[in-house]
Amino acid sequence: MNFSKKNHKHIIHINNVSNYLKILASAFVLLMVVTSCKSDASKNSETALAMYQCPMQCEGDKTYDEAGSCPVCKMDLKQVETTSKDIESDEISEESIFNLTSEWHTEEGNKIQLEDLKGKTLVMVIIYTSCKAACPRLVADMRHIEAQIPVENIKNVQFALISIDPDTDTPERLKAFAIENAMDGEQWTFLQGTESGVREFANVLSVKYKEISPIDFSHSNIISVFNAKGELEHQQEGLGVDNKDTIETILQLTN
Repeated sequence: MNFSKKNHKHIIHINNVSNYLKILASAFVLLMVVTSCKSDASKNSETALAMYQCPMQCEGDKTYDEAGSCPVCKMDLKQVETTSKDIESDEISEESIFNLTSEWHTEEGNKIQLEDLKGKTLVMVIIYTSCKAACPRLVADMRHIEAQIPVENIKNVQFALISIDPDTDTPERLKAFAIENAMDGEQWTFLQGTESGVREFANVLSVKYKEISPIDFSHSNIISVFNAKGELEHQQEGLGVDNKDTIETILQLTN
């Protein structure tokens, strides 16, 4: 009888071990399937990111999803390297100026929010068009910075000039000012906001300004550089200062 009990316990023990091994094997198979799925998903993701372009750029920056030949010169399309830098997250950090919901008018009369400028490196300065002292020098600094940026980088940069005198600086006046100063290209944007919107944005830039008379203001002289997500990367303070660090920051953000 004791032998039978021992034998019975031994059989139970074997069955338990057998069941344990079956569970372990099932878990291993499941792990292999999950790993395989992740690997396939990664491969599919890499395939989806592949882009092709004419090596002669007959159609400018136009790209294709599949390999083939250029419809213009008939050369084989070349795969364009896609880096993680090209893939931007849609999420906005707490430090981004795109969290501001104030509305602005451009020199063309279009109504926008700052978030509409997302995707490009932003070089921003606060001025007013009737200024005869500091603003002309700030404008000259902005033009000098723009002149130092290579053509292949400039397409990823937006220079924005924000007026602290929205009553005087209407879109029409800003448009005329842009033309007068040869700043009417696509890379230039002038913004007219509300008094509260301008004040809010100036505080974000750490720019202080005060109305001295109906057509005169005292203000800080700061040029700010933001990345494509609207996060502050660099500030240049002063008039006629060395733009080297500002230019280097822009190049790093657009290369």
